[in-house]
Amino acid sequence: MHGRPAYPPRPVPYKPTKLEQAIVGWKRPALPMSSALMAGSAIAGVIGAVTLGPALLHGELGVGVVIAAAAVAYVTGASAWSAGRLVQPSSAKKGLWTRFNRTGGVFVLLALCLSATAAVRDADWLVVTALLLAVAAGSYGASGGRSWAEVLGGGLAVFPAVGWMVPWAGQGAYRSMSSGRGAAWPAIRTGLIAAGLIAVFGALFMGADAAFGTLASGLVPEVSPGSVIVYGIAGAGVLLLAGAGAFLGQAPPPLRMLVPEPAKPAGRWSWAVPIAALDLLFLMFCAIQAGVFLADDKDRLLRSTGLTYAEYARQGFFQLVAVTVLVLAVVAAAKRYAPSAGRGDRVTVRVLLGLLCALTLVVVAVALRRLYLYEETFGWTRLRLWVHAFELWLGVVVVLVAVAGVVKGRAPWLPRAVAASGAVAMITLVSIDPDGFIAEHNVARYQDTGKIDVPYLRDLSADAVPALDRLPEPARSCALRAIALGLDDGEPAVSGNLARKRAREILDARPSDMNVDCSRWSRSY
Repeated sequence: MHGRPAYPPRPVPYKPTKLEQAIVGWKRPALPMSSALMAGSAIAGVIGAVTLGPALLHGELGVGVVIAAAAVAYVTGASAWSAGRLVQPSSAKKGLWTRFNRTGGVFVLLALCLSATAAVRDADWLVVTALLLAVAAGSYGASGGRSWAEVLGGGLAVFPAVGWMVPWAGQGAYRSMSSGRGAAWPAIRTGLIAAGLIAVFGALFMGADAAFGTLASGLVPEVSPGSVIVYGIAGAGVLLLAGAGAFLGQAPPPLRMLVPEPAKPAGRWSWAVPIAALDLLFLMFCAIQAGVFLADDKDRLLRSTGLTYAEYARQGFFQLVAVTVLVLAVVAAAKRYAPSAGRGDRVTVRVLLGLLCALTLVVVAVALRRLYLYEETFGWTRLRLWVHAFELWLGVVVVLVAVAGVVKGRAPWLPRAVAASGAVAMITLVSIDPDGFIAEHNVARYQDTGKIDVPYLRDLSADAVPALDRLPEPARSCALRAIALGLDDGEPAVSGNLARKRAREILDARPSDMNVDCSRWSRSY
């Protein structure tokens, strides 16, 4: 008796992930890149080469970053407008502001405000962070969307959009060349005529007036083999950003496909018991913190722990920051699986999550209080100010989550509000002048205690010069020496920066003594 023939197992069909589906579903615009958008992107690239090239060559960013960012924003906005994405479908009776896509406009405006950091602040760590956030905000402004997946993915969409834009622009260039001069030639001809007129009359004005000649010479880039490479890199980078913005304006990524399916609600008790237990743990922590905070002799109370109050203030701060972040994740998961069939379920959800959010705000306050006490004792640094600002922003996010998920019940505006609050928080941090703030408080601490960390202060940027200028000698010269040596008086006009200009004026009026002995501050206090 023969056995049954062995057949190979039937292959299981491959099911692509949602991310793969979104990538495959991201289609190019129906028409190739128009001549107007190609010309706009090329002009943005030239602007980037002229404004960012000299700044990168001298290592000092300035107002040129804002000009280049404005050029990219203009190309992106023009692309979205031509595609009809800046105007929402509405009746003709509604005004333009009602029909305008306010979300995209707000985030592009936030991106421009963040890019202005390069023109007003000198601290590299602050400028670079603000510019990266500006790219993400502009990318989301061009991509649009409301869900968390669309907000997060839209902020990163500019990077894959560069790759998608290249063949789209290639099709547009091929169509333009195959049709003769086409619509691009008038723009090119106009640009050449304008450049020729500016060159001729600019040279005449430079010879006629010394003041105008000095200003114009700062605007004319120096030409050398090395500078041409730097200008080319700057121009190519801005060109790619403008082209990617134009692509996103015409064809935003289909990130809605990444939105997860609605979760099956959990039972009331299996959901409520863990959250209630977490609420009790938070209550116990807050009660202990209240006892320590209200105690008359805090050091005696903490003697059993082997810590002074200052050490106690420092200990556990980052753990409390992690607690805040994890609570947001817990609230998101709890809200996703929370039962909502009956009124009792909805009340339970709001009470337990509302209490958790309220107690989390107490934890945020405790963390900020601990860090503030430590800063008052040992001085401010960039890291301490940064985490202070980050924890404050987390508190704002907790409030938004509480309002959206507990009070409102359902709030589609929450992802956009959280993203906008992050950009606003960064703009607020820029506005308080972090390096100047740090120097100000350390100078005040020196006046009160006689303790100062000069080696740390001299590593700050030109933003700190106004505060450090109030130090008595020789501490003033020791703190300002490195900053003064780093200021380049011959920077181009496109590197114009408010902080460096103010620092030069102060140091020109009262130069730093380069011969003073700074050996007494060779270590930190």
